[in-house]
Amino acid sequence: MSREPLATVALDSFLRLNRTSLSEFQAALRLLTALPSIQCRSTDNSDSAVGALYVVPSDRGTVICLAVEQALKIAGWDSPVPLWLRVLAGQVHIGESSAERDMQSGACRTAPGSLTLHLAAGTRLVMVIPSEAALTALGQVPRSVSGSTICCLIDRFILQARFFLDSEQTEAGTRQLISRLDELETTGQVLADLVLPVLDRRIKRAIDRIRSEPDWQFDLPELASHAGASERNLYYLMKRETGMTPYRFYQRCRLVRVRRRLVDCQCEVPHISRYAADEGFSHLGRFAALYREHFGELPSETIQWRRALLDRPAGKQAS
Repeated sequence: MSREPLATVALDSFLRLNRTSLSEFQAALRLLTALPSIQCRSTDNSDSAVGALYVVPSDRGTVICLAVEQALKIAGWDSPVPLWLRVLAGQVHIGESSAERDMQSGACRTAPGSLTLHLAAGTRLVMVIPSEAALTALGQVPRSVSGSTICCLIDRFILQARFFLDSEQTEAGTRQLISRLDELETTGQVLADLVLPVLDRRIKRAIDRIRSEPDWQFDLPELASHAGASERNLYYLMKRETGMTPYRFYQRCRLVRVRRRLVDCQCEVPHISRYAADEGFSHLGRFAALYREHFGELPSETIQWRRALLDRPAGKQAS
C-alpha cells in the first residue's frame, strides 16, 4: 500500500500538477482561484520541484490539495469568500487581516479578505474554496463551528472521493461538501451522519492488492481468495460500500496511472496510445471515452492544461 498521506492517495484521480516548478505552482493557483494577486515564494531557496496540486472542481467551488515538498509562502490571497482549510500533514501558519494561527492538524474557516499562508516542507493542505454564488451567508457573521466538525466533513469527502465513479459524481460530491459546510455555518446544526466510513477488512485487502500491484491482471477468483471472501460476497460488499465493483476500481486505478504519466509528460510528442497500452487499454477510442467519463476531459486536454498554464491570462477561470 502507498505510504502517501490519505489526501494524496484518495485524491489521486484529481492530480493536476506534479513535480511542478514555482512559477507553474503560482500560475495554477492564480488560474484556479481567479486571483492574480497571489504570490508564491520558496522559503527554502531550493531549485527543486515545489510539489503537487490535486484539484476537484464543481460549479459551486473547488477543492484543492496542496502537497508541497519545500517550505512555501503564499501571499496576496485576497479572497472575496471564506475558505475552509484542513491540515493533514506538516504545519501551516495562517495570517489573516485580524488574526494569526499555527496549525499542525485540524481544520478552520478563514474570513474573506487578505490571507497569507506559510507551509512547512512536507505539508498536505486541503482547501475548500466556494464560489460566491454557493454561499447563503456571504457577509454575515459566521457561527462558531468546531474544527473537529469541519474536519469530519472534509475527511468524509476525501474518503468518498476514492470511489467517485465519474466526473458527474465528482461534481455532485463537491457541491454537497460545499453546501454542507455553508449549511453548518449558517444553521449551527451538527449533522447526524458525520461518522467516517470504515471499509470492511476484506474490501481493504482487495483494494490494497489492486493498488499495490500495477502489473497484476484482473482475476476475480484470485482477488476474492486474497481478500478472504467468495467472489459473490466480494462483488456485493464492494458494490454496497464503495459504489464500485472490483473490476471498476481496477479500471479506475489503471486510468489514474495513465493520468499521472500524462500530467508528468514533458515530451514534444506525447505518446498517449503507448501510455494507454501499457495499462492494458488496447482500443484508443474506447480508452479516450473512459478517460473523459472519469476525469471530465480528454487525455490531450490533460497535457495541454499544463503546457498552456504559463500562457493563460492570470485572471481567467479554469474550465
